[in-house]
Amino acid sequence: MSELWVIENEIYDSGVRLLCGVDEAGRGPLAGPVCASAVILPRGLEIEGLNDSKKLTEKRREALFDIIREKAVSFGVAFASVEEIEELNILNAAMLAMNRAIAQLDPVPELALIDGNRSRGIEYPCRCVVKGDARCADIAAASVLAKVTRDRYMLELAEKYPQYGFERHKGYGTKLHYDALREYGPCELHRMSFLRKMH
Repeated sequence: MSELWVIENEIYDSGVRLLCGVDEAGRGPLAGPVCASAVILPRGLEIEGLNDSKKLTEKRREALFDIIREKAVSFGVAFASVEEIEELNILNAAMLAMNRAIAQLDPVPELALIDGNRSRGIEYPCRCVVKGDARCADIAAASVLAKVTRDRYMLELAEKYPQYGFERHKGYGTKLHYDALREYGPCELHRMSFLRKMH
């Protein structure tokens, strides 16, 4: 049995009938929305190569994206916009996106496993799992769906705003991105609160 199921199996064995994993992508970038996903996998499902999305190649994530969507009992993917990030702050906006993703699940899980150490603002019974995307199958699956969905969205935005190179850095604060910001200034996709630290 894979190590990825140890935590979830313990929770299932304690009497919880249905749980989901939740993760987000895009908390750190200077531009674009934050994306969250919630996934319910069939208990014990082994998906070869499933791991924390940050450790996977883009090609591998893309392949897993289709497998997860096909095999999941249910999944949800949702965004919180740049406006919401600015209004609520990034942490609260990430929680909002997570709530939206969990709300799409059918059946409704009894427990949501949230990646990381913060769950304040989650409107469902939940518990945090630090480094959950490398320790829980459901969270690992959610991390892949969130990352691939956000990356694809940033590729679409790159066509609208070609001067920033979003297709290369997905909105993160790379040298290329900072150089473009200095040359062209920010656009409506930029999180102004994230740019205050910029020199």
